[in-house]
Amino acid sequence: MTRPAGPDPNSSAAELHVIADSLDRQRDRVAALAEPYLGTDRDDVVTTIHEAERQLHIAIRSLRRAIKTLER
Repeated sequence: MTRPAGPDPNSSAAELHVIADSLDRQRDRVAALAEPYLGTDRDDVVTTIHEAERQLHIAIRSLRRAIKTLER
């Protein structure tokens, strides 16, 4: 009797790679939104946008670690 095939690590890695690349582009867009507020009295906006950018960066790193794990 044959065992059912499990998930395909290559397919999962490829999909995670696409998602990580997309998030990287979105992170750049988010960062650009803070620029007009730099040097204004809206430090609150800059701070929260930079925090969102940082969180996206953390997510991207986590996805890339998952990709490396799948490729082992």
